[in-house]
Parts: sequence; structure tokens; C-alpha cells
Amino acid sequence: MKLRSQNRTGAQILVGSLLKHSVDKVFCVPGESYLAVLDALYDHSHEISLINANHETGASNMAEAYGKLTGKPGIAFVTRGPGACHASIGVHISKQDSTPMILFIGQVESSSYGNESFQEIDYVSMFSKVAKWSHQISNADEIEEIVHKAFEVSNTGRKGPVVISLPEDMLSKKTSPKNLKVYKIKKPKLIKNKIAELKSLLDRSIKPIMILGGGNWTIDSRLGIEKFSLKNHLPVVTSFRRQDLIDNRCENYIGTLGTSVSPKLLESFREADVILAVGSRLSDMTTNGYNLFDSSSNKVKLIHVYPDEKEINRVFPSELAILSDINEFVGQISNCSWFKIEKWDKWLSKLRNEYKQDLAISNNTLNSDFTAICHNLSENYFGSGEYIITLDAGNHTGWPQRFIKYHQNCLQIGSTCGSMGYSIPASISSALVYPQKKIISFVGDGGFLMSGLEISTAVNNNLNIMIILINNSSYGTIRMHQEKQYPKRVIGTDIKNPDFVSLTKSMGSEAVKVKNKKEFLIAFNKFIKLKGVYLIELVTDPKDLSTRLKLE
Repeated sequence: MKLRSQNRTGAQILVGSLLKHSVDKVFCVPGESYLAVLDALYDHSHEISLINANHETGASNMAEAYGKLTGKPGIAFVTRGPGACHASIGVHISKQDSTPMILFIGQVESSSYGNESFQEIDYVSMFSKVAKWSHQISNADEIEEIVHKAFEVSNTGRKGPVVISLPEDMLSKKTSPKNLKVYKIKKPKLIKNKIAELKSLLDRSIKPIMILGGGNWTIDSRLGIEKFSLKNHLPVVTSFRRQDLIDNRCENYIGTLGTSVSPKLLESFREADVILAVGSRLSDMTTNGYNLFDSSSNKVKLIHVYPDEKEINRVFPSELAILSDINEFVGQISNCSWFKIEKWDKWLSKLRNEYKQDLAISNNTLNSDFTAICHNLSENYFGSGEYIITLDAGNHTGWPQRFIKYHQNCLQIGSTCGSMGYSIPASISSALVYPQKKIISFVGDGGFLMSGLEISTAVNNNLNIMIILINNSSYGTIRMHQEKQYPKRVIGTDIKNPDFVSLTKSMGSEAVKVKNKKEFLIAFNKFIKLKGVYLIELVTDPKDLSTRLKLE
């Protein structure tokens, strides 16, 4: 539909700006503070799909996951006050995960602002330390310019969230559009001699390790970095919740960092002399509380490749800083064949053997059914076909992180900031963006209680999702920390759960409860062939605190 060029409301100009930036999905919980935007979206319902979530946290998580999946800012609209507070969780995830996202918040009328009116909050101050940029519209004439800037800020450098506050009267006031052009993403230029310096540092290395991380990698880049690692015989690890950046079946892959990390892999970093970090901002979760290596000493040299100079040298001093768009960097090195296999053969063989030993089921007695289930799914289902696996927060994710092998056709979508209730909203975005893929959501009982009602959102949108609910009747991560720090003094971490099967069925989804590997695989094999939303509740032992820790 062609947009009128004059006498348009601020809301119509806002929606027109979304269309200019090729927005095709908006996630929301409707609110009276932005009714004019909803009315403007009505005129373009065939161009922009409006996804109504049941809770603002779900809406913001869906928008954040959309940003991860597409590399374009996910868009969420919520109402003022409580709506904005609920949605702040998605903004926090977007910040920590470096995901492009824009949150629009309805605000009280300009004439009432500053009087602590009904549900009024100063959103610029509220989000000033979380968002990359927060702004409140002060004049309808600036709406188009601000929206365009929001897309630019969100999607350049280290990507992240932008929050725009929309006073109600600014949305209904009429003005003329400026017909601004869509911004062009500004990517840092890769300095050519940096590649030569990279080669020189690696040439002097005896025990190098490459860390892959960050978001917005293309399929070509995933394949390109794997090609580079194979040509040069470099051992590769992935950062926390970024296991799909390289095929985990690749002979150079030696494991992942984060909550499921192998103790032997941590020890290997103590031996490493060169760390090549590509795309990872080297957060505390990836670097074992910033103790993975000490680049301030002479023992190890860090080569840090990242698209935002503010993140390089922020925590770890680097020997070589390479400011570059990750996809351009990989494109420059993917065909480089610098080193022969003999250079690091023993080092790579050692790391690879330790990785294989860590995956050996015979060595893992903790929750053997769940271990065997993840191994079976990885080998017999996820190895072929196209899947997206979404993860929640909690120790139950240790099993799919440790025992499932990810690759470019088996993607991993999870929050790195430990926010519960993420997996189901993320699975909804995954099913919307990639309807041809099979979407598998792993969620614990605690996380399900925070976002499980979004199953009705999936059903109402005719999506195809399988939810694997791990029920141990406990907030397992916190229980683990209690047992470590305050033994035998557990309090507040036991959960008295509802009947998950009945609850799920009441929302229009099929569900079944299973207690062992055999029952699980029968249900999985049945549901994976069907369309719709399905849930398998797997009962596990609360004494299995993690893949490496069991209560006596």
C-alpha cells in the first residue's frame, strides 16, 4: 500500500519508517498508551504481522530472539509502567547478547509528564545504562528521524538494544513525513596488514586455541572459519551459547566454554600461548569469571577480532587488536593455508581426545537417561535435517549443551545472561522466521512457569514447535549453589508444580509425561512427524544437579 505523503499522524509516520526498514514482524502486548500505533498497523496488516504475546517479557524475548535469528533489529511495543518493566528483561538480554533490538514504549501525554501520572516512568533514565541509546519523543516532527537513528544505533558496532519512549499525544498529532532514506550499516574497515600480524603471531605459537563467539555470523562465515581451522590445523572452541558457529563434528572442534565446560579444557587454556578470539566479547561466562587466561602476563598473547573498538582491551589486554566486521574478517582468512599439520599435531590431538572422552556416555552416570536422550537426539535426528534448538536458563541446559552436536543446520538459540523463561518465546520467533525448520525448545520447570502460557501464542499462530520440559521439581541451579555454599540448608528452591500436561492441553497443544529414555523416544519419534505444538514432560532426579555434580 502506498503511504500518503502529507497530514499523517506520528503513529503513521512511525509505522511507515518500520516499513522502510523492511520490518515484517512486530511483537507486542497491546496497550492504551499506543493505540494510535495499533491503528496505523491495522492499515498494513498484510505487510507487518503483529504477534500478540501473553506477557511483555514474552514479547521482548521474542523480539530479541528475532534479532539473533535475522541480524535485523527485533521490534517490540509495550505499554507504559508495568509493561515497560516487564519488557526490560528482553532489553537486558539484548544488551548482554549483543543482539539488535528496538523497544517502543507508550508514555503519558506530554502535558502530564513529570507529575508522576498514572504508570509514568522516566524511561530515558530507566534504560540509560542498559540500552545503547534511550530517547523520549518530544515533537512529532522528529519521529521519523528518531526511528531511523534507532535502527542505525541498534545495528552498528556492537549490536544492542534501543529504547524509544512515545508520549501518547505525539502519536496522534499530525505532521508531514520527511521521506528519509534508510541508513546504511557502517562496518569498520579491516586493515590489511593486520592479517600479516595475525599470521606472524600464530607462526610463533606452540599451543594456540581459537575462540568463536558473538552473533550475526552468516552461513558462509561459519563454513569459512571451519575451513580456516582445518587448513591450518587450529583447535577451536565456542563461547557460551554459541556452539553452532562451527560444526561440532569437525575434527578441529574441542568443546565449548561456559556452564558446561570440561575441567580439562579449562586446564588446557592454562597451557595455551596464543588465544585467537573471533567475534566473542570474552564475557565472564565464556571466560570462567575472567579467569580463563591471563593476557596481561607474557605467557599468553591475545588476538582479539571484534567489530567495536570499545570492547577490545576492555577486560583483557590484547597483543593484537583487529577491528573488523566478523564476516569480512572470515572472508579474508578462510582460504589461507599457512601452517602444516605437523606444527600443532600433538597439541590438537590431545585436545581432541580430551573432548571425545568428555562426551563418552560410559563415563557419565549423572542422569543417564537424559544423557542418553541428548546423545540419541544428536546422533539420530539432529545430524541431518534442519533444526533450531532453543535453550532456557538453568542447570538442565547442561545436558543439551554438552551432549548435542550443533552445526550450521542445527542452530542453538539461547540467552547468555541467564534469564529464565527465554526458550519458549525464542522458539516462537524461530518458528515464525524459519517455518521450514523443526524447532525444539528445552525448558526447565521453573522457566516454564515463567513463560509457559506463551504456548497459546504458538498455537494461535499455527506454529510447529516441540517443547521438552525437564521437570525436577526444583530451581536446580540455585539448589546447586546452596549445596556448595550452605550444605544441608536448602530453602526456597523446591517447586510444587501444576499438572503440566493438563495445563498444556488446555492451551490447545498435545502433551505427554514420560519418565525414562524409552518412553521419551517413543513420544519424540511420534511428535517430530506431526505439525503443531507438542510438549514432552521428562521427569528427572533433583539430585542430579548438573552433568558433573550429583547429590549423595
